[in-house]
Amino acid sequence: MVLKHGKYIYVERKDGWFVKIRVLGVRFKKESRQGVDINDPNRYIVIPFKTKKPPLNATIVREEDIPQIVRERVYSI
Repeated sequence: MVLKHGKYIYVERKDGWFVKIRVLGVRFKKESRQGVDINDPNRYIVIPFKTKKPPLNATIVREEDIPQIVRERVYSI
């Protein structure tokens, strides 16, 4: 799957699966995330896609680094 210029991240769940998430208003490959509240749960769109092997150039985020509401959505997939 395409990562589209750093707009998508993969969240590592505790059971070993990775879930794809779109983050609105943030590009993780650039330094443009200054002044953006990444703790706002409205910025995260959970894509119904999970995998055991994310792409090599993907941005991997731990489950603890995202808001609690988004964590619940990640486990619903």
